[in-house]
Amino acid sequence: MKFCIVAGTRPNFVKISSLLTAFSQVNGGDLYEVVVVHTGQHYDDRLSGSFFRELRMRNPDFNLNAGSGSHAEQTARVMTAFEPLCVAQRPDWVIVVGDVNSTLAAALVAKKLGIRVAHVEAGLRSGDNLMPEEINRRCTDAIADIFFTTEPSANMNLCREGVSCDRIHFVGNTMIDALCKYLDESLRSPLPIGLVEKQFAIVTLHRPSNVDFSDRVSSIVDSINRVAEDIPILFPIHPRTAARVNPSSLHPAIHVMDPMSYLQFIGAIARARFVLTDSGGIQEETTALGVPCLTMRCNTERPITCDLGTNTLVGTDPHRIVDAVQSVLSGSYRKGRMPEKWDGRAANRIVYLLTHIDA
Repeated sequence: MKFCIVAGTRPNFVKISSLLTAFSQVNGGDLYEVVVVHTGQHYDDRLSGSFFRELRMRNPDFNLNAGSGSHAEQTARVMTAFEPLCVAQRPDWVIVVGDVNSTLAAALVAKKLGIRVAHVEAGLRSGDNLMPEEINRRCTDAIADIFFTTEPSANMNLCREGVSCDRIHFVGNTMIDALCKYLDESLRSPLPIGLVEKQFAIVTLHRPSNVDFSDRVSSIVDSINRVAEDIPILFPIHPRTAARVNPSSLHPAIHVMDPMSYLQFIGAIARARFVLTDSGGIQEETTALGVPCLTMRCNTERPITCDLGTNTLVGTDPHRIVDAVQSVLSGSYRKGRMPEKWDGRAANRIVYLLTHIDA
């Protein structure tokens, strides 16, 4: 059997790293051919190459070099580059992960060529169709053949949408697989100068709905500045955000830096007092690490991080954000616990199911 694993963005490189390890462990990795395709959606070395090196992943077999652009342009470039590759390689399965443009583009190409599609991290729903990721999730799940889920709510979402239960498999979270594997190593990464364990916070901000509107990003920056009056903040700034936030508008206690490597970032999260973010994946990582997470959104596609984990939705209102931070600093916050099957074995379950599906 031949498998083609497709990824194009920073979080999805992390997710496929454990899949590649699991495939290599199946009978020495000789029974199945695995082709890795990098779509090039993230192409900056800080968001791409450094992840392959740190996670000790083999270089991609193919890079589609899709680059940036509008959603339509990026999706179209991935599709037009991926189609001839699929025709030439003719895999039995195309494995897509997450909810980015690359995910949907690769799934569409594969299905139109009669190639089966496996969706890792299927069934997650925010209920917000203004989120590009929500459209990608729903459309990918409308055409996938097998669904691997990270939490029970995803199973319920898929069943409500008409997916037969025998095609849905609750396997756990491949992002947490990587976290379990690399946590000890990440803790050996030094913190940026001037920061002391559990005496600083981390801010990440990149979602278009938060940074592409001047009034919204200004309001969030005001909130962060007020938080910095009480605790130093580490702010690894996404290129999208850097183009819209003037460093001179930030409090001196906010340590702005370029995007961090995976190991540096996980090591920093584990030692932070709390994280203020609009990311989806960080909600999961903080839950696994037991670190309070305040999410600057009004919804989440990962409700288990709020139901069981350490995550709290705080929206983007400055008063609400500052009040939530004060609760954390006073010791009043959601303690949380590890969700079921977030045990570092999700990728092994996925590979077992994929390699036995026709048995």
